[in-house]
Amino acid sequence: MGLLEELNTKAMALGVPLSVQLDLTWRCNEHCVHCYLDHDGQGEMSTAEIKDVLRQLAESGTFFLSISGGEPLLRRDCFEILEYARALRFNVKLKTNATMIGAGEAARLHQLGIEQVQISIYSHRPEVHDAITQSPGSLQRSLAAIRRLTAVGLKVSITNVLMQQNAPDAKGVRQLAQELGASYVLDPTITPKLNGDRSIVELGISGSELKDIFHSEEFVGNVVEFCAPAPPADEEVLNGHGCSAGHTLAYISPTGEVYPCVQFPMLCGNLRRQSFREIWQTSKELAQFRAIQVRDLPECSRCSYVAQCTRCPGLAYMEGDMRGRSSADCAKSEARSDPRPS
Repeated sequence: MGLLEELNTKAMALGVPLSVQLDLTWRCNEHCVHCYLDHDGQGEMSTAEIKDVLRQLAESGTFFLSISGGEPLLRRDCFEILEYARALRFNVKLKTNATMIGAGEAARLHQLGIEQVQISIYSHRPEVHDAITQSPGSLQRSLAAIRRLTAVGLKVSITNVLMQQNAPDAKGVRQLAQELGASYVLDPTITPKLNGDRSIVELGISGSELKDIFHSEEFVGNVVEFCAPAPPADEEVLNGHGCSAGHTLAYISPTGEVYPCVQFPMLCGNLRRQSFREIWQTSKELAQFRAIQVRDLPECSRCSYVAQCTRCPGLAYMEGDMRGRSSADCAKSEARSDPRPS
């Protein structure tokens, strides 16, 4: 067992919110066609409120903190918040489109000791990337920022969300990441809007394209091992929860609402009315969700893929039942496990 896995296991046993994502704002200077957020900036927490939330998280045992948005750098107090988070000894990851990161911002992020900067790049071709962000010149600005960040020694992770519009460019983005000295993460899941609108899910790639991705050595490494038959669902699997959301992970919106995860819009409380500790320990919604084991999932517990599935209860919740199937994860499990067509 690796150190991080051991840490998460202990946090699960103790009920510690080890990892939290905090969105500073949902406002953004890009307008990505697949974005699941409402870009309205009304009601955002103040600087003082956010600092109080961070203090509460530190007292609750949170260590990994993701600062995200929208575009977090649109807030003038973003660096003040990052500095406060680092003073509280959080391991901080910043999620940003990076279009607002110049040389000074890159140097400041390095000075603060930000663990990683995660940036979405949709294509190595400007005409494709900029069409997705609906922001002309955005690829050029993001790539310039990545070069500044890596030049000062910061770790950069490029996330490549795949959809029909950019599916042919995955290999190009991966090669671009290698050339820039950044790590590469491929994400084939389009998340429905938090307000329940599922229309953007139709932007996702087809089943055959998904299977090609999962069976490409460039993306999954050892294809033979990756496509081996799924192990049987033993008692350990059936007694587990299958996801860290709500167990060791929480999401906080710009208005102080607390959810199990950014992909799980089940409201559990609001930090303007309750403390984080009170929500984490007494929320009826969290208690109901935490009681669910894999064996309690009517369909999934009987599925041959259950032992290796990355089922997202939040996506299942948005389909109508958090105990039900997540269509996106069913498709990934099938594509991951089925033999590649000859």
